[in-house]
Amino acid sequence: MRNYNFKVLIRKDNNGYFVASVPALPGCHTQAKTYEELLLRIKEAIELCLEVSEKDRDYKENLAYLHQPSFFGIEDVSIRA
Repeated sequence: MRNYNFKVLIRKDNNGYFVASVPALPGCHTQAKTYEELLLRIKEAIELCLEVSEKDRDYKENLAYLHQPSFFGIEDVSIRA
């Protein structure tokens, strides 16, 4: 069995839910009311996406987990217009 590390983007939506997505795995996303539950759900979603990749060659070819960025950043940028 192989160990993978994925970057997960997490935000809180307008309804108060935490939403997570994995840019390296197309369609891999989930939501939850608590941060702790979100982490459990995104791990499950990642596992499911990896299972699909073993069975679906087209999906596997679209995966970017071997080339995912090592850094994501968010910055507030002010523009006067």
